[in-house]
Amino acid sequence: MNREILKFLLLVVVILLLPLAIHEGYLLNVLVFVGIHTMLALALNLLLGYAGQISLGQAGFFGLGAYISGILTATHGINPWLAMVIAAVVVTFMAFLVGFPILKLKGHYLAMATLGLGIIIYIVFNEAVDHTGGPSGLSGIPNLSLAGITFDSDLKNYYLIWTMTLISMGLALNLVHSRIGRALRAIHDSEVAARVMGVNARLLKVQIFALSAGLSAIAGSLYAHTLTFVAPASFGFNFSVELVTMVIIGGLASIYGSLLGAALLTMLPELLRAFQDYDIIVYGLLLVVMTMYMPGGLVKGVPRLFNLLRTKLKRSSTANA
Repeated sequence: MNREILKFLLLVVVILLLPLAIHEGYLLNVLVFVGIHTMLALALNLLLGYAGQISLGQAGFFGLGAYISGILTATHGINPWLAMVIAAVVVTFMAFLVGFPILKLKGHYLAMATLGLGIIIYIVFNEAVDHTGGPSGLSGIPNLSLAGITFDSDLKNYYLIWTMTLISMGLALNLVHSRIGRALRAIHDSEVAARVMGVNARLLKVQIFALSAGLSAIAGSLYAHTLTFVAPASFGFNFSVELVTMVIIGGLASIYGSLLGAALLTMLPELLRAFQDYDIIVYGLLLVVMTMYMPGGLVKGVPRLFNLLRTKLKRSSTANA
């Protein structure tokens, strides 16, 4: 069997069995958010890591998915699963339309354009009080339910979120190992060379931008129906920076790196509660340190560190002998 498939199946088994080793409800709740953040980091990694297109407005797409799904269910009584599909389609289509002018830009110009888009969306969340509840947020969002099972507990939400996350990871792995994935890596390395080889770089960049936004919207819908409440504060600029940090720390152009980065930065605040007012500084320092000493992220840096330690231990044992 393919090594990549074995690795993924091992991850599935670990995820399914993990709740059996965890008896604390709070930790299970944290793992639910690790799953949501993994989906978001994965969506951004497809855009940033594989296509080389920076986005500082990913939190905006996340928020749109949460609010569209929340408004449709809490205000209009639409089935939550249908609302999730509508949110994903609307956000994907919007990103596709916006992507054509925005993705003509490159480098820091593109970063500023996506930042501006994220800020506009955040302002709408705050100002459209009649629909979003404004700064006070939107409540009364129902939990998801399927086949008579209502996902209203940490354990149920854990399996729901991680099922969706693993499906997303599986589809992403298939994508990046396909012809499209190779084309994305070609665009990342040299857009001019990719065009010469016959890749429609502009259309492919817009498509991956839209796909990234749609996946973020699905994560937003899951977030809304898990918490049953959403507020603009969860979808600001700081969270977009946090998502970029997750991707870089976990490992650019790595599906499993998205999981590692999301896990580290979701659990880190729980260890740094005393410094919660300075969390953005901690993320910045982590970003600098990882860029300097582990440019490939955790997914490449940790195995390299183990190999280095193993080599040193072998040398010391040989010297002692």
